[in-house]
Amino acid sequence: MLNSKIVEKIESFVEIKPRSVQEIAQELNKNWRTVDRYINQIKEDFGTIETRIFREGTRGALKIVYFANPEKISSTVFQERLEKEILLRRTKEEFSAFDIFQYVQDNRKEVFLKKAEDEKGTRDLDKFFKILLNAQKQVLFFSGNLSFLNIKNNNQSFFDIIEKLVEKDIKIKVLCRVDVVGRQNIEKLLSLNFKHKKELIQIRHREHPLRATIIDDKIMDLKEIKEPTGKIKELDKKIFIFYTIIDKKWIEWATKIFWKMFNESISAEKRLLQINRYLKL
Repeated sequence: MLNSKIVEKIESFVEIKPRSVQEIAQELNKNWRTVDRYINQIKEDFGTIETRIFREGTRGALKIVYFANPEKISSTVFQERLEKEILLRRTKEEFSAFDIFQYVQDNRKEVFLKKAEDEKGTRDLDKFFKILLNAQKQVLFFSGNLSFLNIKNNNQSFFDIIEKLVEKDIKIKVLCRVDVVGRQNIEKLLSLNFKHKKELIQIRHREHPLRATIIDDKIMDLKEIKEPTGKIKELDKKIFIFYTIIDKKWIEWATKIFWKMFNESISAEKRLLQINRYLKL
């Protein structure tokens, strides 16, 4: 069974230099299939290691494991600038998702926008729910306070969709504010772990400016809301903008930012323990 000591040993071993699965198996004195399972679990749960397969599809395929340097996220000056802004900002008003979208190749992105009083009915939720339900491994959420859980479409809410993902053993990881205001949403989502006797949902406290969903490292969906300013000839209603990106380079970049924040943040359970003890209304 994977534990913290094995995780640390694997991370330390591949940090020195990239290793094959067989080398790691010999170092741990474990079966290579067991070690391969450990590697996939560490990659999905912590994002601290990466893998690459050489000669994939042949009998001589070689899987190499290497340390994912959390300090080196960005590969271009544009990504570096955006990375600094995202890590520094704390609210959605301080960052525009379009600043990411503008750098993605035209054939790897699309956008949908609509004026409305609130988010209900601003997008094709049937389509987005289907995309979520097609997840094979994990879904990462950059959220504010998980208020989206309560949005419904045809009597089916985001919460219902996430429960279906848990039933399929899909891992759900969330970065959001864990505070007295949003406590009910946090507890509601975590209740699925107890209900289904699984530990697939992990939530950690982090204030950040992104509102985004990353599905299996293949699709990234970003949301942006433009508020009315009250100024003449400017917005009279909110504009809801939804960006969809399938560019692997940018999805990997956003995923690394998620893992950097996630691994540096406190768990929702620890925050809730303190909130429920000292801030109970």
